[in-house]
Amino acid sequence: MSFSSGHHQALSPSTITTVKPGHHHTNADRQQLNQRFRERIQVIEQLLEQTLVDECGQELVDLLRELQAMCSPQGQAPEYPAQEVLALVESLDLDRVITAARAFALYFQLINIVEQQFEQEEHERQRVDQSQPIPRFAPGTFRWLFPELMRQNVPPRQIQQVLDNLDLQMVFTAHPTEIVRHTIRLKQRSIAKLLKQLDQITLNSANQISLNWEVETLHREIAEEIRLWWHTDELNRAKPTVLDEADYTLHYFQDVLFDAIPQLYDRLERSLGAVFPHHLTPPRPNFCSFGSWVGSDRDGNPSVTPPVTWSTACYQRNLVLEKYIAAVQKLLGLLSVSQQHVDVAQPLLDSLAEDERIMPQVYELNNVRYLQEPYRFKLTYILKRLENTQQRNQLVKERGWEATQYLLAGEMPAGTFYSNAQEFLAELGILRQALAESRSHYQPQVHKSPLSCRALEHLIRQVQVFGFHLAHLDIRQESTRHAEAIAEIAAHLQILPQPYTELDEATKVSWLAQELQTRRPLVSTYHQPFSAKTQETLDTLRMVANLQREFSTAICHNYIISMSEQVSDVLEVLLLAKEAGLYDPAKGTGSLEIIPLFETVEDLKRAPTVMQELFKFSLYRQYLASSFDHLQEVMLGYSDSNKDSGFLSSNWEIYKAQQALQVCADRFGIKLRLFHGRGGSVGRGGGPTYQAILAQPGHSLQGRIRITEQGEVLASKYSLSELALFNLETATTALIEASLLPNTHENLRAWQEIMDQMATRSRQCYRQLVHEQPEFIDFFHQVTPIEEISQLRISSRPARRAGKRDLASLRAIPWVFGWTQSRFLLPSWYGVGTAIAEFLAENPGHLDLLQFFYSKWQFFKATISRVEMTLAKTDLQIAHHYVRELSDPSRRQAFEQIFNQLNQEYELTCGVILKITDHQQLLDGDPDLQRSVQLRNGSIVPLGFIQASLIKRLRYHNDRGVDLRVRYSRAELLRGALLTVNGIAAGMRNTG
Repeated sequence: MSFSSGHHQALSPSTITTVKPGHHHTNADRQQLNQRFRERIQVIEQLLEQTLVDECGQELVDLLRELQAMCSPQGQAPEYPAQEVLALVESLDLDRVITAARAFALYFQLINIVEQQFEQEEHERQRVDQSQPIPRFAPGTFRWLFPELMRQNVPPRQIQQVLDNLDLQMVFTAHPTEIVRHTIRLKQRSIAKLLKQLDQITLNSANQISLNWEVETLHREIAEEIRLWWHTDELNRAKPTVLDEADYTLHYFQDVLFDAIPQLYDRLERSLGAVFPHHLTPPRPNFCSFGSWVGSDRDGNPSVTPPVTWSTACYQRNLVLEKYIAAVQKLLGLLSVSQQHVDVAQPLLDSLAEDERIMPQVYELNNVRYLQEPYRFKLTYILKRLENTQQRNQLVKERGWEATQYLLAGEMPAGTFYSNAQEFLAELGILRQALAESRSHYQPQVHKSPLSCRALEHLIRQVQVFGFHLAHLDIRQESTRHAEAIAEIAAHLQILPQPYTELDEATKVSWLAQELQTRRPLVSTYHQPFSAKTQETLDTLRMVANLQREFSTAICHNYIISMSEQVSDVLEVLLLAKEAGLYDPAKGTGSLEIIPLFETVEDLKRAPTVMQELFKFSLYRQYLASSFDHLQEVMLGYSDSNKDSGFLSSNWEIYKAQQALQVCADRFGIKLRLFHGRGGSVGRGGGPTYQAILAQPGHSLQGRIRITEQGEVLASKYSLSELALFNLETATTALIEASLLPNTHENLRAWQEIMDQMATRSRQCYRQLVHEQPEFIDFFHQVTPIEEISQLRISSRPARRAGKRDLASLRAIPWVFGWTQSRFLLPSWYGVGTAIAEFLAENPGHLDLLQFFYSKWQFFKATISRVEMTLAKTDLQIAHHYVRELSDPSRRQAFEQIFNQLNQEYELTCGVILKITDHQQLLDGDPDLQRSVQLRNGSIVPLGFIQASLIKRLRYHNDRGVDLRVRYSRAELLRGALLTVNGIAAGMRNTG
């Protein structure tokens, strides 16, 4: 069976996070690749079809083909579905609907596996095209970057400066965009491994008989996995806890990233040395590191408490210790160097003598076996210390965040465990040094290359990156929580003439600055009669202080203030940090890096002024200078600014904010690091990372950037090793490239004025619909599955901040999720067409100028490309079906008017985008992506019909309560609707 009805014409890469900096395939290469890809798809389809026939009968397969035929050849729903089509969908009983939805969802996920694995192999091939007389390296790779820098005569001094500052941080978050259960992810990885084995034996086997037998065996194993998957529930029965989310997220470290990071450094070091062998030194080994909000982001999530964050930190330490224990056990087998054949460096011998004194039991257990093998002997002590550290970590977890490290003193003697990663790293350094200084007994006078061990070098680099913390935990809380806590404390002490919240900003700032300079605490260590919210705010900062004492500052030193609007937002957190011992007023130093997050468009516009006023405080500048080497991090929010003002306005205001913030930082001698809060979808800042980084104002980077990685992006980028390496390499390359080769056009005033005009028009158009049209929020709630989505058990965090049905309370993620499911994708394009069309109408002949922007300005090109991709994925014909089927009859006329308005803007936007790109059809510039989008669009159409039908039945049931005329219970109908949500998310490879 083929759900795609023969649409597999060519390679179809993933449509959301694929990074495709460059291709160098000949036509013959492409035909061969396409043939291999079709063969893989065919294998999967045949195995799935056989499973469905065996489990459900041939009639199900026939039904699926009939449903799939509902779409047009271009991959869209028919404009007016025939009555027989609607009759077919409506006539299906719930069991058949659920079965069909599950089959489509399983098909999409299997296709995703094939595509993802194909991407991985493509990336391996793209690293160099050996078919050329002179090898050509793909843009976005290290082996392209450094020759390009030399070709453009970039001074080595400037390259070295960026390398010295190089700081790429990927921050994993647990926002509710990941629809797939962790159980299903494990099955996906299992099938991916089997497909890889299948490819390897197909390409390498010379014996046809053996090949047939091995292929048949693997086909059976894949079929078995598919059958087990078919019998696995796709939906979570219980809402995941925060620790469940941590377990899911940290699997990427455990399975892929822990081993990928040393390879990333090796690639950079070798590529740099090949071009600049004597002039430049590589960056520090942890130039690429990771952060996490999982278990620490408490903004709007009451489930994230101090005990949960403490447990998450302990969980992360346990996971990384397990990896180190496995690595040391491997080294025990490798480092079999004997004293009978080489001299042993004195520091290693001295270390062994000290180990014998501290841990005599280990000596007694191993001295006979390893007495002549000093490296193995040393590793037995290292292994025991790691095991003791792991045991101690369990005690720390059990006793909780309020029990400091001193409560464990005496239970485990000093020297028998590692207090921190630096102690472990020092012992590995002894082994490395001893290997380098070893000399053979046979010809000691002959100079030979020193001994080395690649596995040891990799372990050292892993420790340098992951430490004992694995990923930095970022604390995030909403700004008003700190103001409310300060207000309650001040009211309790009666130290202000009026309530703190009634003070104007200048008075607040003056009082906060005064309090920050006093050594008197505001809060005693004894129980205070504070509200639960204030107590939780105080406890969070005390917990951070205990985390830093136990784990070092590496585990948790970032505190993000969401919805930052003014200077007092930052000073309030610093004052609360002082109460927790994280800021010392006597020395003016501290260990908490406070990061304001500017989210709405108005906040983004105000951000440079806020930071300028903050930097004017000598107290704060001294804090940055003494504690963080003059570094200030600022976070920019894509989600809420988009929800507030639309795609074009949001992206342009973020761009301008970066430029202005950098000017402000330069004026005060402050180093700036920007933290981009990008989501998985285009409407929340998503898109290819390589192009996104290149689209930033180059001067604002200077080798430093932090980026959030959310939801389905994690699975798409980090589930396979070569994919993870490729994405990290292209992100690093883009960061260096953008820092050293900034676009010369980005500061042209005339260009910026044009963008200002279009962004303003776009915002007006967007807000007139979304914020000023009184019927629009009801339209959103009725014609999208937002209410059903909110009942998916996919996140520990609520879909709304305050439980209200208004737009302000709705989080940006379900906002985007709902529009994506019903195929509007409105947040990613609405308002763009009007803005550009009006500009061109008032400026005849300026189309050439916008086309020039597209060809020369990375920001403009990336913006237009993301709009073009989402327009290609939008299907307003199936969206119109949602409007007709799900609208309340009394609102039908008003909702039809809104839809007509959307449709007009869509057609307008498509027209101007095609003019700017000079394409005949959307995505003509990327035929692989074009075919992939069409393929997925077509296969999602029947799921849209099914979803609309189920939601209609479910809402009928909800409105009327228990009704004997309704055949199915509410729970059964909801399950069916949620399964279609699961299927469409898998097909779109995009949720929120």
